[in-house]
Amino acid sequence: MTLTKSKYYFEALDNYPYSLPDCLEALNYALSYDPEDADSLCLMGRIYSEMLTDYEKAKLYFEEAMLCDVTNLNVPQYYIKCLLDNEDFQKVEKLIQYSLKIKGIDKFKIWLHRSLLSEKRGSLVNALKFLNEAEKYCFTSCDLDLVRERKKFIKSKMPKKKSKNKKETK
Repeated sequence: MTLTKSKYYFEALDNYPYSLPDCLEALNYALSYDPEDADSLCLMGRIYSEMLTDYEKAKLYFEEAMLCDVTNLNVPQYYIKCLLDNEDFQKVEKLIQYSLKIKGIDKFKIWLHRSLLSEKRGSLVNALKFLNEAEKYCFTSCDLDLVRERKKFIKSKMPKKKSKNKKETK
């Protein structure tokens, strides 16, 4: 990462998502200095995914970023989110399995995404199971609160069991 490219990448990151024109200008400069920079490609993918909801274009940027640096810690979490939003569930599952093997990755976020995948597939029991895994990797109270809120929310979506003691009234 050259100093000039770093300057433009950080300028783009600083402007994201509040000033997209300034972000894109700086990001284009960063990519002109190094078209294979995984972080810059990832940010471009985020713009297409999160702001423009053009998931197909976003996936191209994320895939390019992964090809340029397979050990990048930022790309997988945003790529997973993009794939989830686009309902590419099989790709998400493979990427999650791969991501959990990357040394230094935030496993909390990956397990949280895995839980969301199960929830979107309709498997609330598995979603809770994966939240328990995410909980093991919570290192802040904010993360722990998020897991607890998600568990509570998922449990509220589960069908209620009927009590055996209730008698039917005519």
